[in-house]
Amino acid sequence: MSSETGHTGRNEKTVTSRTMDVVVALIFMGFSALVMSDSWRVGASWAADGPEAGYFPFYVGLIMFIASTVTLVQNLVTRHPDLTNFVDRTQFVSVMQVLIPTTAYVGLIFLLGIYLASALFIAFFMWWLGKYSLAKIIPVAVGVPLALFVMFEVWFLVPLPKGPLETALGY
Repeated sequence: MSSETGHTGRNEKTVTSRTMDVVVALIFMGFSALVMSDSWRVGASWAADGPEAGYFPFYVGLIMFIASTVTLVQNLVTRHPDLTNFVDRTQFVSVMQVLIPTTAYVGLIFLLGIYLASALFIAFFMWWLGKYSLAKIIPVAVGVPLALFVMFEVWFLVPLPKGPLETALGY
């Protein structure tokens, strides 16, 4: 089969585009409802001195909710639903090759601080996906977080999440 039909040569079945549209619409509807609810809590009306703190977020949430509802209804009542594969297995593996290490990186920020976690993240990707030599990996993996440290911590005085290494160095 051709890739134009949404199927791979092995006729793999994954999640359909229609299913993903419905799921994303529902997620956005939930997020929008949360934004509207919290905006209403802090005040979403027009006060004597102008809009309250939640006025604009409430209406942005309302617009998102309406757009998501339209997407949901369109996908549920259409006579010709898009039943092609949303993603084939090869594409899914490519996404996971980036998503899983990135998720681990975010977790490592809380354990090691952003600078050490960034050095490990850069080194890992350069080694694993880039297939670079250590002679190229080490200067980049050390230099980029070091430059970011100098820029944020020293020049701009903006503290970023630190770990045990920065604490041991007195930061």
